[in-house]
Amino acid sequence: MSAPSTTPSNVHHRGELTITSAQFSHPGPKPQNEDFLGMHVPEDHLLTTKGIAACIADGVSAASAGKEASESCVRGFLNDYYETPETWQVKTAGQRVLTALNRWLVSQGQGYASAEKGCVTTFTSLVLKSRIAHVFHIGDSRLYRLRGQELEQITRDHASRVSPNTTYLTRAMGLNVSPRIDYHSLAIEPGDTFLFTTDGIHDTLPASQIRKSLLAHPDPNDAVQNLGHLARDSTDNRSCLILRIDSLPSDDKDDVFRQLSELPFPPDLLPGQSIDGLAVEKMIAATRNTQLYLVHDTHDNDRPLILKTPSITYSDDPAYLERFTLEEWIGLRTESPHLVKAIRRTTPRRFLYYTMEFVEGLTLSQWSAQNPTPPIDRVIDITRQLISGVRTLHRKETLHQDLKPDNVLLDQNGTVKIIDYGSCRIAGMTEISSPFGQPAALGTIDFSAPEYRLGTTPTPAADLFSIAALTYYLLSGGHLPFGPSWDSANDLHRFLKLNYQSVSTHNPMVPLWMDAALKKSLSIRPDSRHPSMSEFLHNLEHPDPNLTTTTLPLIQKNPLLFWKSLALALLLILIISHLLR
Repeated sequence: MSAPSTTPSNVHHRGELTITSAQFSHPGPKPQNEDFLGMHVPEDHLLTTKGIAACIADGVSAASAGKEASESCVRGFLNDYYETPETWQVKTAGQRVLTALNRWLVSQGQGYASAEKGCVTTFTSLVLKSRIAHVFHIGDSRLYRLRGQELEQITRDHASRVSPNTTYLTRAMGLNVSPRIDYHSLAIEPGDTFLFTTDGIHDTLPASQIRKSLLAHPDPNDAVQNLGHLARDSTDNRSCLILRIDSLPSDDKDDVFRQLSELPFPPDLLPGQSIDGLAVEKMIAATRNTQLYLVHDTHDNDRPLILKTPSITYSDDPAYLERFTLEEWIGLRTESPHLVKAIRRTTPRRFLYYTMEFVEGLTLSQWSAQNPTPPIDRVIDITRQLISGVRTLHRKETLHQDLKPDNVLLDQNGTVKIIDYGSCRIAGMTEISSPFGQPAALGTIDFSAPEYRLGTTPTPAADLFSIAALTYYLLSGGHLPFGPSWDSANDLHRFLKLNYQSVSTHNPMVPLWMDAALKKSLSIRPDSRHPSMSEFLHNLEHPDPNLTTTTLPLIQKNPLLFWKSLALALLLILIISHLLR
């Protein structure tokens, strides 16, 4: 995506929106290039539904990770924007992706003494869709438009100049958790030329000279080379990217977004029926919210897939529809062998649904029923894989919120697959105003942390609680750690009165130190749990004397020894009784 030197002009022909582009980037006198730029022209129908995206970012040189910040922003936006649901408007998709990216940058920079020393970068992006240009901007990188003979600066610098040689950014990605990112849209015309620059270009060249260069060099490749040459005396990295609009879709075409946002719910499907080339083999499950079908894709060598459709009950519920489309996005933007993948097909959709990879195997509830006293090492291996999948979600600022036995599969190779994202909470999404209300808790009560019923904001510790509850469930042969009283607890007082039941009462083979690790991560208060999932896993595999100092009754500490001792005592009583006759 970045260009250490001049990149040749490229003519892209996709549908009726065609552009010519070129980019230039050079470190100048600095030891490394902290600028990063890139663009993406999607294939097939995504050109119509998502458009063409181009970005430029200038990592703050005073920051300790400016280069990493600029690259992460450009790569992250170009990846994640195209994974958002096709029914989302450009503004919604862009803002949500950038908010999530900013949270990640801030979290990466928390190890530095100040925000300015962390992962900080400017960011400017242009999305061309249909006959509209959508602009997202923060910082002092710039976007210009040349129309005819007129050059206009589209963006506004978020910077304060305190001296001729010193400028401070007032807004940037990674600077704080709540960035104000400018957004606006404008109509485009054939012949419009858009120019992205970093300050190594525009602080060196006045607008009049930039305009003169663009007019003198109508070919984008010649233009970026000339601008890079003219700014050769800059003391900073210098980068620019040019997009020239060659042709646009005709005026009378409907906006495809409106068509997609009005997609009808698919009907109930029967074996033998087909939808958009997906031939139904059987219904796998039907709940109040969704239906799952096993299908094969007749457009892709009869590849088996899972088709998920929304329930017609919610056809007039916009909050439900938003959550349903989010599920697909989560499945597309996360990559882990322990997370089921959403599949983006090239066949246009005529109905609202999405497809996932087909995983053949057992749910954890089915596996537990078949293995009521499983090998402890096997359970720990399952827990390790669960943690790996959930940590992938957490790296995307996403909480799962509904980890339960029926939402986890073990495939035929013993690989754990988390299969449902219907209750996920994306931190970056919750901070953006939505026209629809979001319920506080969407998960299942048996394995969900107390935070959801208490109405407090969940953190990764809530998913840790669920993983510990699942581990307990598998080790105990299907039991729950707090017994039947768990269901009726609805305030902190009642939760704190609950008694943890040692897993060894159900499975005497579980050692005391492992039970202590489970008990800690099943604490009612989140701050009393393990501080990380890796520490929880380590304590499951290695005794921690700090967790096993509490004296327990022998029946809880070592049930097997208790029952052996009791049997021996009863035997001695019988022998003595027999001798005394």
